[in-house]
This record gives sequence, structure tokens and C-alpha cells, in this order.
Amino acid sequence: MIAILRPAIAVVALFTLLLGLAVPLAFTGIAGTIFPGRAGGSLVQVDGKVIGSDLLGQDFTSDRYFHPRPSATSPQPYNAAASAASQLGPTSASLLAAMRERVASLDGGSVPADAVTASGSGLDPHVSPETAARQVGRVARARGLPEGRLAELVAQHTEGREFGVLGEPRVNVLRLNLALDALR
Repeated sequence: MIAILRPAIAVVALFTLLLGLAVPLAFTGIAGTIFPGRAGGSLVQVDGKVIGSDLLGQDFTSDRYFHPRPSATSPQPYNAAASAASQLGPTSASLLAAMRERVASLDGGSVPADAVTASGSGLDPHVSPETAARQVGRVARARGLPEGRLAELVAQHTEGREFGVLGEPRVNVLRLNLALDALR
């Protein structure tokens, strides 16, 4: 029996070291060399200080800033340690009530879906160009800036589809708000 188990245990140990340690470390090293920014979390720095990531939303609530889509994390919005979907289905009464409340807070009317629904992770840093455009008037009034200038800023920060075909156009809210602060 030992003669049969010894090679099996040796193969499991070998493949565990190879595929569980050596290959992941090699890929991590290669990624860090070829894509250092992305492998490091796509961190955003201002004056040498990390203020966020291109990959994670932040909770902007002031009228002076563009707001992200709702976060599904709690008790803190955009808490990466609590990333998860709300698990509320399309027939959920509590989801419908939350969406109605969000639509009402946005002065009703036609509202883009991403303005009232959280992403699957609850951490999405992007909004649709329509959601960003809907906020231009509020931000312009709060900052005393012309709406046309802010509409141009939204257009400049609108990212297209990946490879021209994947996903939808989107606006990174952190990058847009940093550009807004730079308008002084």
C-alpha cells in the first residue's frame, strides 16, 4: 500500500508547489514587470498621495461633485471589504422601494438605470455618460461654472467600449471629479 501511496503523495506535493506556488508567483512577477500600474491596483495619486483607484468607486456626496452610482456595500458605501451584490431580485419589494426613493431624490423623470441601481460588486467606479450628463446642472450651480464647460468635461472623460465592441461607454467618476477640481 505504501508503494502505491508514495508516488501519489509525491505527485500531489510536486503539483501543489508547481501550480500553487511557482506559477502564480511567476505570473505575478511578469504582470508587475509588464503592467506595474495595473498589477499594483491602478492607484490614483495626487501630489504623491494615493487618493483612490481607477477600479473602485468612492462616495462623493457634495453637490460640488459628480456622484457615482449607488453602492451595495454596507454599512459604509464603497467598502471593498464588504463587496457583494445586494441579492435582491427584480420582483423584490425592497429593491423597488429603494429604486423609487432614488428616482424621487433625482427629481424623477426619465432616469438612467445606473443612477438608481448598484453594480454587481457594489464598487463600480463608472457611470454612464447619460448619468454624468444628468448631473451637469447641479454641479454647475454648486460651483458657479457654465453648464457647457462641464458638459465638455464629461465628454472628454467618456471612455469608449473596450476594443471598440465590449461593454458600454462610461465615465470614471473619480477621474472626472479630479478634472473638475483642476478647473480653478
